[in-house]
Amino acid sequence: PIVTFGNLMSEGIALSRRGLHDRALGCFNDALKLRAGDKHCLITRSKCFLKLGDTENSLKDAEASLRIDNTFPEGLYQKAEALYTMGDFEFALVFYHRGRRLRPDMHKFQLGINKAEEAIVNCIGNPSSVKLESKEELCFVSRQAESKKDNQKQQNKPAKDQKQTKKKSPKTEQQLLGALYADKAFLEKLLKDEDLMQSTTRQGTKVMDLVLSGISYLNQRRDFWQQQKPMYARAYERKVLRQQRRQDKREKPSDISRSITKNMEDIELLLARGSAEESCRKAERLLKRIQARPENEVPNKNELIGNLHNCIGNAQLAMGQMEAALRSHKMDLDCARQNALPDAVSRALDNIGHVYARIGKFQQAINTWEEKIPMAQSSLEKAWLFHEIGRCYLELGKAEVAQDYGQKSLQAADEEGDVEWQLHATVLVAQAQVKLKDYPSAILSFERALEKAKLVPSEDAQNAII
Repeated sequence: PIVTFGNLMSEGIALSRRGLHDRALGCFNDALKLRAGDKHCLITRSKCFLKLGDTENSLKDAEASLRIDNTFPEGLYQKAEALYTMGDFEFALVFYHRGRRLRPDMHKFQLGINKAEEAIVNCIGNPSSVKLESKEELCFVSRQAESKKDNQKQQNKPAKDQKQTKKKSPKTEQQLLGALYADKAFLEKLLKDEDLMQSTTRQGTKVMDLVLSGISYLNQRRDFWQQQKPMYARAYERKVLRQQRRQDKREKPSDISRSITKNMEDIELLLARGSAEESCRKAERLLKRIQARPENEVPNKNELIGNLHNCIGNAQLAMGQMEAALRSHKMDLDCARQNALPDAVSRALDNIGHVYARIGKFQQAINTWEEKIPMAQSSLEKAWLFHEIGRCYLELGKAEVAQDYGQKSLQAADEEGDVEWQLHATVLVAQAQVKLKDYPSAILSFERALEKAKLVPSEDAQNAII
């Protein structure tokens, strides 16, 4: 198979969505070897590191993307997320604010500001009682504070050590760690086994060091969760939640609209972060809530219902539930057609075709995608659409039709000037010519593909074509 930067990125994202972050990390590392310093790849790898609990490397990748483009909104958001996870809520808040100033349309920056402010208030109390006497500009103070970050960390270390020496009650620890409390108790029990602690692994690492590092990690998580949301804050939050449920029946239409928008963003964010099951559950709950509301309370109700069927279908596809995903995307298509929403029809046809191709029903995928062709809005969209249809025909053994679609894909890719899709289309044409036993033409097509592979550039693609 031809290995390209785009293929590695797609595979890494798919693996990450399935929770296989170690394997996804390998894909992102290989992708960065092909295209060093790609800011989008750095950010996806940073998210992967964060999922694995490696906050330092996550922060390094986010900062590397900002060195390439200091106004890159995803870089600012990822740096803020890494700092937040490390417990540096004040610095995280600075970068959430910077991101919102640059991109006020990206709602996730506001969500970040809200959670960082909440974590700070939970730790130190409400700042309304504090009055600043300094007349310096706040932006200058913020920059000055950021430049002294390392010094502050060193000064704060003794204070942290003193905090850790205070032993927390087992009940408090159990509430903070949840299911991880049993793991910590097990590791602490292992420490009492002196013979085991003195032994080493095959790699030469002392068992005691491994056990202590595990306990240290769990203590860090405990302290982070205690900082982020102390016990009294959790009790207060439960009380507020109960009050909100009581007031739910008296919500205003504007409040309902804001709530739906926030929930939709959360659903998409959960799926992007690899939490497909949680995203699916949240989307199903929101769908029931919207369906129960009258149309005058929910603007664009039918469009929202279609969007939620689409979100549920994407989450089910990520979980490998193919039949369920197909049903959800077909409901999205029915909703789009009933309400005359051409963009939603195009989206649903695209998704249905993908599911059919994934389960090996290539003719159904072809029929679905051919219906979508008149709706394609750009040459690039046509290039991949023709390529996917041609690939399905090749799987069905219809090489001549596959060659025709390969030529159409190549023509669309030439119009767009996209070298990577020119490469894919040329390889498809060559493979179809091999099936047709037109070997001289196939050799010429493979030679043209080789030239494209040198431009991408991709050594693996070049070797495969040769």
